[in-house]
Amino acid sequence: MTQDPDRHAEKMAKKKVARDKIMATKTDEKGLIIVHTGKGKGKSSAAFGMIFRCIAHDMQCAVVQFIKGGMSTGERDLILSKFSDTCAFHTMGEGFTWETQDRTRDTEMAQAAWEKAKELIRDPANRMVLLDEINIALRYDYLDINEVVRFLTTEKPDMTHVVLTGRNAKEDLIEAADLVTEMELIKHPFRSGIKAQIGVEF
Repeated sequence: MTQDPDRHAEKMAKKKVARDKIMATKTDEKGLIIVHTGKGKGKSSAAFGMIFRCIAHDMQCAVVQFIKGGMSTGERDLILSKFSDTCAFHTMGEGFTWETQDRTRDTEMAQAAWEKAKELIRDPANRMVLLDEINIALRYDYLDINEVVRFLTTEKPDMTHVVLTGRNAKEDLIEAADLVTEMELIKHPFRSGIKAQIGVEF
């Protein structure tokens, strides 16, 4: 169905007036606590998209990977080879919990990653810090959720964004966050016997 161009233009003009009125009230800036969670794919991918935006704007940023081991990924390799002066990258985990099968070691690694994360967040030069898969460490109680929320709400510099990814984000973290996105799984090729592929998953 073809819409009348004049009617469409009038409708869009009204929408712009309303939108401009709303935008005029949005004047504050602050460092956000951002959570990407849910069963769907794309939590870390979306977070790295924001990291690359920061890099593009010459904004100092940092990444701490809590669970993923030292396997080669596109984001990690690109940042380390091309943008290490703008983005510090720390892979602190040794692999997913079902692979390590060592709760004591996993807890020690998660605690070390959290100490590094706090150091990076406290540095006001870092405008964004990505805590990749921290929700997994929180889910298995490798970290104390109360300590994480307390730190983020009381010690994070006012203009620093912190992005936390991983399934099963705890309710206390969701409550403390400024922006929460839940990735919903509708369809995934893994269920059809297709393995993780370069350029899509890593």
